[in-house]
Amino acid sequence: MAAQLQFRDVTLGYDRHPAVHHLSGEVAPGALLAIVGPNGAGKSTLFRGIVGILKPLAGSIITGGLNIRDIAYLPQTTDIDRSFPISVFDLVGTGLWRSTGFFGGMGKVEREKIAQALAAVGLNGFENRTIGTLSGGQMQRMLFARVLLQDARLIVLDEPFNAIDTRTSADLLALVRHWHAEKRTVLAALHDMDLVRANFPETLLLARGKVAWGATADVLSADNLLEARRMCEAFDDSAAACAVGDMPSRAA
Repeated sequence: MAAQLQFRDVTLGYDRHPAVHHLSGEVAPGALLAIVGPNGAGKSTLFRGIVGILKPLAGSIITGGLNIRDIAYLPQTTDIDRSFPISVFDLVGTGLWRSTGFFGGMGKVEREKIAQALAAVGLNGFENRTIGTLSGGQMQRMLFARVLLQDARLIVLDEPFNAIDTRTSADLLALVRHWHAEKRTVLAALHDMDLVRANFPETLLLARGKVAWGATADVLSADNLLEARRMCEAFDDSAAACAVGDMPSRAA
């Protein structure tokens, strides 16, 4: 089966300063892959490369025949300007741009789809609220509703369960499982190692470069986690910046 994603010795960064170094590997269609690693390991940078926001400094990312409209991207909420005066309904509706185009109109069918997506994430009655009034969990539910409408074959989630309550995490994780059951390819950057072990069969451990990639139980070994910390500290003198989840310290 042809790969959904291929990384061919890819290096990504900003202003020619690499943040991900010489990554090679393949993601199979229908994979459910967690990307874990220390803060500053390059997870968000890798995702921006996958969705075309960043062009590689070297190497290439091959998306298996997908175009940009086949990829749904859920950024970190810190990347979203919550002061922008847009309603929940209108922001979720941007997920239909794949079918309507940027200037397409919203008819009855489209409005019903938006209402169904909001209901699926538990946001009935929030349609007319501005995004700046939402809590962290409500904001994440809204972004998941937008992804639902995109109906994409490749879904890229950057810290989808960060700083939200347990119930919201469980509800949104159920959507991730649903996408996986539909044979969509799902990549998620995560910090919660228990969540990764329980729900993601495959993991890439990243620390500017690939530490390990494969079955989650094998990748998240104590030796690999320590190696990721060592690699991170080679780039950053702050031990705090290299902490992630239950990653052990050198003294552990």
